[in-house]
Amino acid sequence: MAQHYRFDKEKASRKPGVTPLKDAIDQMLDRYKIRTRFDQSYVVAHWDKIMGSAIATRTKKVYIHERTLFLQIESAPLRNELLRAKSKIIELINREMKSDLVDDVIFI
Repeated sequence: MAQHYRFDKEKASRKPGVTPLKDAIDQMLDRYKIRTRFDQSYVVAHWDKIMGSAIATRTKKVYIHERTLFLQIESAPLRNELLRAKSKIIELINREMKSDLVDDVIFI
């Protein structure tokens, strides 16, 4: 005889309904406490979108460590110009990420 599977709502571990993928990913990032690392890698991956291609092509290294953005710029005049615009860079990144991800910028 064939046995039929019967769904038991009380034993189900999932919440009923449909969860959008964006919400599910946000919940996962919050649950595993990896949102900060995800945001940092997003900034590095989308550096050209945030700062523009002219700056991105002259940037060799971009990384964030302990709320500090480290940049290695190969052009001295550009480094000098960006040094004067530190607060603008911090503002652009924090606005893009909608959080206070970066507090300082250091040029290597």
